Amino acid sequence: MTFLRWYPSSGGEAVASYIEKDGVPCFVVDDEGVILAKNSAASVGFEPKEDETLATAMRSIFANPSAVLFRLQCKAKIDGNAREDVVTKVGQSRISVHVLEDKKYLWRLEALTERNGSGRNLDTLPVPMLTVGRSGAVLFMNEAALKLVGRRVKSLDRLFFTKDLETGSLQTLTTEQGPIQVTVVLGATSSVRREYYMFPVENVKTSVEVEINAPDLGADFSTLPVAMIKIAPSGKILEINQMAAEFLGHRAETGMELGVVMQGLGRPIADWLGDVAFGRKGQSSEFLRLTRKDKEVFAQVTLSRVTDGELIAVLNDATELKTLEAQFVQSQKMQAIGQLAGGVAHDFNNLLTAISGHCDLLLLRHDQGDQDFGDLVQINQNANRAAALVSQLLAFSRKQTLRLETLDLRDTLSDLTHLLNRLVGEKITLTLSHDPILKSIRADKRQLEQVLMNLVVNARDAMPQGGEIRIETEVVILDEPLERDRAVLAAGEYVNVKVLDEGVGIEPDKLQKIFEPFYTTKRTGEGTGLGLSTAYGIIKQTGGFIFVDSILGKGTEFNLFFPTHEVKTSTEVTSKIVRETNFTEKAEGVVLLVEDEAPVRAFASRALRLRGYTVLEAESAEEALKTLEDANLLVDVFVTDVVMPGLDGPTWVRQALKDRPQVRVVFVSGYAEGAFDESSQKIPNSVFLPKPFSLSQLTETVHQQLH
Repeated sequence: MTFLRWYPSSGGEAVASYIEKDGVPCFVVDDEGVILAKNSAASVGFEPKEDETLATAMRSIFANPSAVLFRLQCKAKIDGNAREDVVTKVGQSRISVHVLEDKKYLWRLEALTERNGSGRNLDTLPVPMLTVGRSGAVLFMNEAALKLVGRRVKSLDRLFFTKDLETGSLQTLTTEQGPIQVTVVLGATSSVRREYYMFPVENVKTSVEVEINAPDLGADFSTLPVAMIKIAPSGKILEINQMAAEFLGHRAETGMELGVVMQGLGRPIADWLGDVAFGRKGQSSEFLRLTRKDKEVFAQVTLSRVTDGELIAVLNDATELKTLEAQFVQSQKMQAIGQLAGGVAHDFNNLLTAISGHCDLLLLRHDQGDQDFGDLVQINQNANRAAALVSQLLAFSRKQTLRLETLDLRDTLSDLTHLLNRLVGEKITLTLSHDPILKSIRADKRQLEQVLMNLVVNARDAMPQGGEIRIETEVVILDEPLERDRAVLAAGEYVNVKVLDEGVGIEPDKLQKIFEPFYTTKRTGEGTGLGLSTAYGIIKQTGGFIFVDSILGKGTEFNLFFPTHEVKTSTEVTSKIVRETNFTEKAEGVVLLVEDEAPVRAFASRALRLRGYTVLEAESAEEALKTLEDANLLVDVFVTDVVMPGLDGPTWVRQALKDRPQVRVVFVSGYAEGAFDESSQKIPNSVFLPKPFSLSQLTETVHQQLH
């Protein structure tokens, strides 16, 4: 079964000769896994029968090889090669595969010697070390571990009373001389094995009064495959190994104070070290934040006393854990803010509806020559400004009511340029650049202008000495989904808006926080931390995305992505003209008005009666259903609040429509349209009118429903 038999091509002899002399078992198989050839090393321990598969041959050294071989072969078909480390009966092995010509594969099975990060054999390491399998079987013990335990063991439960060996934990180890106390440190891990290092603790008396001295690590401390620091009780760093230096970003040096390298206890780190060093507190573990400038890193620091004058700190990367924890806390915070904002906005929108509504009623009785006309206009305008503030509050929870319309950003920015130039001042140049074939988007114009103004103001504040702010727009086509900052942009066409400045930039560890409510990089009194969180809420509710890139000292770039929107025919404008034309006509129809807020109900009732409708009022859903019990009563339109004590709007409307399916519905609410039960949108012949609404908006909506 020679290799030349399957590799007769030019140069094949040299390759076949090399593989034949390889000290690692090698096999050549076909696409079905049948062994076609093997080298001399493969004959030792493997004696496959004719036409036997590689999976069958490997069953002698580890269970279920078929899954591993299939997985690697599939990957090799894509990448040309693949490899994986597995634990076998003879120790850890590396299985690799290379694609050959004519749908053939070369497999190698290489036994791996247990090694540490410096490439030295773990048998020579003076630190006791175990390799444990997934089921708790002890796969390997180095010489130091054998000497400490006194014998070779087959399972972890023969050594420890528990299988829950957390890194840095103090555990009782069963040895031939009796139980001793050791600090367990977790090393390299994989899906099938774990490495544990055991550090005997000095001057700890066990139940049989056996005293164990900590081993002298010597030069091997620097190459241990675990991030560790030797610390004096005062907090002075005595020694740092290689992995700890890499983890700390090579900022920590011997002689530095630990408190300079990491922080976050809320009390001096020296006090924590003293508690452990002098026995006031046992082994202790804390989560600390490293003082790195390049990125935000958290560490779980497990502190243990080795001698009276020396502590060992074991460092584990806890960034992912703390990030998930921060995300959970942030989601709870946003949920609380959203509930608060929603409740406040609902009540304010009811008040604003009553104020602006009754102001509209007064304006109907006054013409422009009246001395009170200007005052009424001022009341109306300020009520609208208050409504805009409420919508900003709702932007935190992404529940503000958006009045979406088709926008051409070139026109929007053109209208906004005059105001933006006034905002940036004389020291700063504002430059706009547009894609000549820019497509339309669907967004709330007022809210989008707020986002752009906020970004421009932030850019201005980042350049106190002056500079240039550029706003660029272009159409971006994604052929495949784009994943960035835990967000995924689906494939498709987007309008990209960039806001770039030449300012001071944002530090990398602060970039991920800038969209959080009340977080600001500005000094006290210069910013509230609300602007970018508002922008984020508006962009996300519009269906868009916002990302930020920044380089310290060079500037910041905000990228906004909006899905493109095809412009439809101008039926919307035409229908608006028709409604306005017909507004002076007297309307006919019966409206059942259901509103629990008396001022809003009073205004809406008067507005509809002025238009000519017959209005039946009810202050609750229960009262409305009782009114409809009269079978002879004809109702054309239900105008109902969504959120009310007792039955809410959608619930009572569904009950009423069972007997009156032809009645049309207008839902009104101080919340956004999507803030209540989505099933309400399935109610036939229903529309939504957000509060606060004007007299004309209410009457036009009812008129449109009837016609």
